[in-house]
Amino acid sequence: MENTLAAREVRSLKHVQVREYVRALIVDEAPGSPAPSERELVTRFGVARMTVRQAMDSLVAEGLLERIPGRGTFVARPRRASTPVLSFTEQMQRRGLLPESQTLVARREQAGPGVARVLGLTEGDPVIHWRRLRRADGTPMCIEDAYLNEVLLPGFLQGGTPTSLYDDLATRGLRPTWVEDSIAADLAAREEAELLEIGPGAAVLRTQRRALCDDKVVEVSRSVYRSDRYTLRIQLAQED
Repeated sequence: MENTLAAREVRSLKHVQVREYVRALIVDEAPGSPAPSERELVTRFGVARMTVRQAMDSLVAEGLLERIPGRGTFVARPRRASTPVLSFTEQMQRRGLLPESQTLVARREQAGPGVARVLGLTEGDPVIHWRRLRRADGTPMCIEDAYLNEVLLPGFLQGGTPTSLYDDLATRGLRPTWVEDSIAADLAAREEAELLEIGPGAAVLRTQRRALCDDKVVEVSRSVYRSDRYTLRIQLAQED
């Protein structure tokens, strides 16, 4: 077992070395410039292609690289938000509703592979897991699981959780400046249905958010919304 753990630590270290090497290479490159090829990185570092792919995936998740099918991987172009980045509280207030939150989980955990990859961490690194039931005018609206890089938020859990995540991030100079949201239709699991006060198997909207302050990932969250109460609003604009 010790040998297995040691091998895992070596792989993790190599992944970080490759990631930071590529990050340094592209920092001053113009958007659209080609990134180093996986074959080149495999040869340079003497690692498996899987290790290189993990490093590149991290930079893609950060928004520093983008993959173009059939062409390759390139330095990403800056992304512009066409609608303001709003917290749940701000969304509800704009709709004339009174937002409320009930903390279900607030603890320090070890990052799983998915969360670690998106936050730019190594699997097993400490993260803060904050799970809340969000209400509007007293009606359950969504269940939100937020994962935060503990290193960026010292003392976050001391003395209880803050009233607002985005307000707390703002005081630290980490208020998200842009986000990526993915949305999918699904059916509520039994526990979700009980918390949201809907029937088992009722339709819900599942969202995943990656929130960044400039180029630094500050939040990864997964939420499930009641589809009979929540309407998703998106503004789109043509780029110049």
